[in-house]
Amino acid sequence: MNKIRNYFRESYHELVYKVSWPTWQELQSSTMVVLIATLFVTALVWGMDAASNFVLTHYYQLFKH
Repeated sequence: MNKIRNYFRESYHELVYKVSWPTWQELQSSTMVVLIATLFVTALVWGMDAASNFVLTHYYQLFKH
């Protein structure tokens, strides 16, 4: 039981005293980076999906007739 209590005590100490929490400005900046990267990757995947759809639709139409 002492090991469990010691684990939680050390975890709390690390969380409160050793972790460096970001400032509000740093948090906003990081959020914007993640948002922009997410939008970029989303647009890239959408573009690849649209291009492959276009290519495959035209490819299949060649053999339809």
